[in-house]
Amino acid sequence: MTDKWWWYQENHYRRRNSVNNNWDFVGRMSQLYNRFGFTYLFTDNFEVTFGPTLVWQFSPDRGNPEFVDSVFDTRFWHQWLMTQSIGPVKVLHQFRFEHRFQRDNRVGSEYEYKDRWRYKITGYIPINKPRMENKTFFIAPSNEFFFQSSRQSWNIFEENRVYTAVGYTYNNYMFFGGHMWTYGPTSTPGTYRDRHIIRLNVMYTIDFRERRRPLTRDFAF
Repeated sequence: MTDKWWWYQENHYRRRNSVNNNWDFVGRMSQLYNRFGFTYLFTDNFEVTFGPTLVWQFSPDRGNPEFVDSVFDTRFWHQWLMTQSIGPVKVLHQFRFEHRFQRDNRVGSEYEYKDRWRYKITGYIPINKPRMENKTFFIAPSNEFFFQSSRQSWNIFEENRVYTAVGYTYNNYMFFGGHMWTYGPTSTPGTYRDRHIIRLNVMYTIDFRERRRPLTRDFAF
């Protein structure tokens, strides 16, 4: 777009484990998740993004008459992304705010307005180069905390996600993947659950001016 403005887009295809097998990872459809936005670059180390999110949530138990096969929810999101260098390591601080209109898949459920606040810290550690640049293998650990509020929420803590990715940068591409562990409360007060998720991602920057490379972007999920 310009030196300061550009278009931001994420498209996620998410699956989850089967009802009777917690370790197959892909047995059921989970979500089609599409996030869009405009980004404004204030400095090389600080940018702001805002826009809509469109999500299709699929039934946790296909064929069960108590659930509809899919529901649609919308969100408006905005975030601040700050980058700093500590020696060869790039550190990203992401503050994300989401305003969500959601319902679950149970028949007769109503839409509810919810706010969610997220903070994530990510480190890019180059392996084969002295710093993050083109054709760099890297390790990128991250930790993200989620908090929520709504009239139905009994706990403001929603989730903690710990993700360790291994990746490679090549021209306008960044390829990465790894394991993510999540921990958070259930609908039963005092009961918590954890999940193990395998993530595979490709990031791509369309920039015909050949100026901006996706070498140290945030890992969105």
